[in-house]
Amino acid sequence: MAIRSVQEKLQELLDKEEIFALSSTYMRGLDRLDADLVRSVYHDDATDDRGFFQGGPDAFVQFAMQALAGHKANHHMLGQASIDVEGDVAFGEIYFQAYHRTIEDGAEMDFVVIGRYVDRYEKRDGCWKIAHRSELNDACWSHPASDDWFQSTPNALRGARAADDLSSKRDVLRTL
Repeated sequence: MAIRSVQEKLQELLDKEEIFALSSTYMRGLDRLDADLVRSVYHDDATDDRGFFQGGPDAFVQFAMQALAGHKANHHMLGQASIDVEGDVAFGEIYFQAYHRTIEDGAEMDFVVIGRYVDRYEKRDGCWKIAHRSELNDACWSHPASDDWFQSTPNALRGARAADDLSSKRDVLRTL
C-alpha cells in the first residue's frame, strides 16, 4: 500500500466535498423548482436513468420541473454518501429521502420516496459534474396529509418555491 502525501489526502477531501455539493445543489434546485440550478450539476453529455425516465440532462430537467410543478411542496434530504475518487473519475452512492405534498382527487397527500443515487462523476477542465446518475428507489409510500401542527400554529414560517423562499432573499436576511 502506497503512502499518500498530505497534499494527496487534502485533494481527495476537496474532490469529495465538491462532488457531494453537486447533490446538495441538485436537491435545492428540485425543492425550489430552479431548473438552471438542477441543470448546472450535469455535464452536457451526461445520462440519467431512473427506470421510469432515461435521457440526457436537458430532458431530465424538463421532466422533473413538470413532475414537481403541481406539488404544493417538496423536501429532498441527503443522507450518508460513499464517494470513491479515481483520478478525474469518481463513483458515488448517496442516500436520499424525498417528500412530496401532492393533490390527488382534490385531497392533499404526502408521497415519500427513499432511495440512493448511484453516480459516476467526471472532473473536466477542473470542475466535477455528474456524468451519469441512476436513481435507485428502495421504498415509497403515500398517505393522506396531516397538518395538525400547521393548523394549530398558523403563524409558523413556511417554505416556498423559487424566489419566494427566504433562502433566496439574501437582501432580507442581511437585515434580520
